[in-house]
This record gives sequence, C-alpha cells and structure tokens, in this order.
Amino acid sequence: MNAKRSLSLAGHRTSLALEPEFWAAAERLAGQRGQSLSAFILDIDRTRGARNLASAVRVAVLAHLSAAASSPERAVSPS
Repeated sequence: MNAKRSLSLAGHRTSLALEPEFWAAAERLAGQRGQSLSAFILDIDRTRGARNLASAVRVAVLAHLSAAASSPERAVSPS
C-alpha cells in the first residue's frame, strides 16, 4: 500500500504517494547526497520531463540502485 506524504518543492506544496520501500530508499539516497528528502525529490522533479513525479522518483531510485549493483566496487574479487 502506498504512503502519501506532503512536501514543499520550490515553495509549492505537493503530495506524493509511494510504497514505503521507495520512501525508505529515497531517504537513504538523499542522506548519502547530503540533501533533505525535499531537495532530493526537487532534483528529480526538475529533470523528469513528462513522467509523473511518483514514477520519476521510483525510476530514479531504481536507476541508482542498478548503477550501484553494477559498479566495479561492488564486484567480488575471486579468491
């Protein structure tokens, strides 16, 4: 079930409904970047094009997790 939250993005209030797992991942990513959750989502909002904001947040989280999973630092060295 989606959890709805209200945020201020560039001085405008908006509501966003995401699954709790996406909220948790977005909060972790924002923290890793040294941003508030609102600032993190505002960055996504500014580059989302025609995609709705909830979908854009999900795609951004997925893209980050996919990139992290395929990065060389995550590769396991053979013993």
